[in-house]
Amino acid sequence: MGVLAALPAMRASAESWPTGPIRIVVPFAPGGSTDAVARLAAPGLQQRLGVPIVVENRSGAAGSIGTDAAAKARPDGQTWLLTFDSHAVMPVLVPNLPFDIQRDLAPVTQIGHAPYVVACQPGKPYRNLADVLAAAKRGGVTFGSTGNGTIGHLAMLMLSGRAGVTMTHLPYRGGGLAVNDAVAGHIDMMIGSSALLAPHIAAGSLRPLLQLGEQRLAGLPEVPTAAEAGFPGLTAVAWWGVFAPAGTPAPVIERFRAALVETYREPRIATQFAEVNQAELVLSEPAALARFVSGQIDSWGKAARDNNVRPD
Repeated sequence: MGVLAALPAMRASAESWPTGPIRIVVPFAPGGSTDAVARLAAPGLQQRLGVPIVVENRSGAAGSIGTDAAAKARPDGQTWLLTFDSHAVMPVLVPNLPFDIQRDLAPVTQIGHAPYVVACQPGKPYRNLADVLAAAKRGGVTFGSTGNGTIGHLAMLMLSGRAGVTMTHLPYRGGGLAVNDAVAGHIDMMIGSSALLAPHIAAGSLRPLLQLGEQRLAGLPEVPTAAEAGFPGLTAVAWWGVFAPAGTPAPVIERFRAALVETYREPRIATQFAEVNQAELVLSEPAALARFVSGQIDSWGKAARDNNVRPD
């Protein structure tokens, strides 16, 4: 009876929402794929919901600083979290995490996913993965990632382990910072989602060496998969998801999710996602995102433990 009695109040809260500017917390620095995914939707969300949309970057500690801020925000629908794949590794990665990602955050939708790509500046002496591994056997090869514990970082550790080589990892507080150094040639290569790297590859400022999807990307048909390069079973896919502070009314979550779905399905945005960024829209139901995150915690959390990965 208690739940039934609360339904009219919940509906009323959804009808009166939003009450002011909406904050979307991105737990990484500006310029990366997560930041771009959030900002891509902001104008459409603002148009549909009739209030300003503020994208707030709060980076650090594998995304846990911004995630903590979102988890502890008032559950009134004015604060949301748009995060990246390291979300599912945080319980293993960050000691004494001040929140529980499954208890303190309500799933909203998985926006989409994209395979990881390894790329270097065209001036580097690497034409393919074999060149990289040959250099790594001599020592001194560096690679950048969007941070410790991201799936890209873990995938490179798994690749190095299977190849029997060691490469020096240089973690960044977001993809934009890593890309800047990769393009400038300050690091030998980097791993990032196709959503992050494809525009730079198209511009000629990065050379793709490998991609970690199950099949070749339509927009990068010449780039082999890890399986084709001699590492079967090695796949890594970046993903972006939206969450709300636990306790946010379900009708409010559904209204925000509906606005997200309509926005990302706009032809301009869908084309940007698929053709420019080589990523795939998912726009899942909340329950599907919850199941997905649980599976990610099991698989990539184990990889973080096995490789003794620690936060930035």
